[in-house]
Amino acid sequence: MGVIESRTFKSGDQVAVVLPDALGIPAGFALRLEWEGRTVTISPASEEIETKRTWAEVLEKLAEIGPVGEVEVRDPDIFPDRPGLYGPR
Repeated sequence: MGVIESRTFKSGDQVAVVLPDALGIPAGFALRLEWEGRTVTISPASEEIETKRTWAEVLEKLAEIGPVGEVEVRDPDIFPDRPGLYGPR
């Protein structure tokens, strides 16, 4: 990808940096910052970056799971009579 230039901006009482979408780093992803002399290195805090799944990937996973089997018939919910719980009737 090469060198990408960006700018910092003020966010509350901190300074933030814009990471372009082309890097593929999702919002809220944990990063590690290393500062040595005049060089700041930003790297993932972990090795795996989970990316957003496409609809095709989701449908593929659902196909792997297979169709739903027999649907279990459940007993109806029975609410006991609890005087005073709902106020005067």
